[in-house]
Amino acid sequence: MAPALSILDLAHVGPGESARDSFAASVTLARRAEELGFLRVWYAEHHNMPSIASSATSVLIAHVAAHTSTIRLGAGGIMLPNHAPLTIAEQFGTLETLHPGRIDLGLGRAPGTDQATLRALRRTPETSDAFPEDVLELQGYLRGESRIPGVDAIPGKGTDVPLYILGSSLFGARLAALLGLPYAFASHFAPAALEEAVRVYRAEFRASAQLAEPYVIAGVNVVAADTEQEAQEQFLAAKRWRVSRFLRQDFSDAEADAVLAAPAGQQFLQMTRYTAVGTRQQVRDYLDRFAELADADELIVVSSAPDRKAWLRSIELIAG
Repeated sequence: MAPALSILDLAHVGPGESARDSFAASVTLARRAEELGFLRVWYAEHHNMPSIASSATSVLIAHVAAHTSTIRLGAGGIMLPNHAPLTIAEQFGTLETLHPGRIDLGLGRAPGTDQATLRALRRTPETSDAFPEDVLELQGYLRGESRIPGVDAIPGKGTDVPLYILGSSLFGARLAALLGLPYAFASHFAPAALEEAVRVYRAEFRASAQLAEPYVIAGVNVVAADTEQEAQEQFLAAKRWRVSRFLRQDFSDAEADAVLAAPAGQQFLQMTRYTAVGTRQQVRDYLDRFAELADADELIVVSSAPDRKAWLRSIELIAG
């Protein structure tokens, strides 16, 4: 059985664009994804990144949900150590109340930013140590079984918004298995531990009230175009853009290529290990092979196409 297909929308802000342009494009993408039959669209919490506009993740989800009808929407993810669990329960309880049956809540423990911004968020590196307990506290609020007597999430209590554990290591795999929650692996940018983490998750999974059997979502980059040459050109442009984004410098094409060719550039190339590039059929064949490799029930695709038109076309080509 073919895995379900979903989308991770990074809400990127392209050259010459504003955050408002990014939000409009996210609405356009979600509407098209809804028409094409994708299962869900997720948005990730990032901070202090000029090229990504999804920092206020729950607000963006609300905006897109108001402009769509049926597609599931959610966080992929909320970096829970940045927040009080009660606050997230209230936010996502509100979303579920407004858009019942359409909201997901993926949870990660990384800061989603740099060290200086981490301090601005009023958290320390040690904050993530409480992540397992914070997940349980959040789950209790959403189920209406608060772990803190006399404190309820309103809205949120009894909405039972489904939780997902995000990760790129064995820690997340084991936590998701222990809690009986779906596990989403960030193989679209941190591919190293994919196979081992999924194996551990499936082996150690314990059934829960939310989930009877293990469920794996794997991230994969996609650059689909009408011709293979066009797709390869877009993939090269995407790698150059990634270098400029992460190093926060405006490189020329030649400068970006020099970085990619240097030993330090191997880190950027490693991040794109799992990328489907080519025509519709080539990409779909790759996704089938990747789903088998990842032992995934669902693939969440990240379009690496460099401009809006190519980005949307890439998603259209892999639908169905």
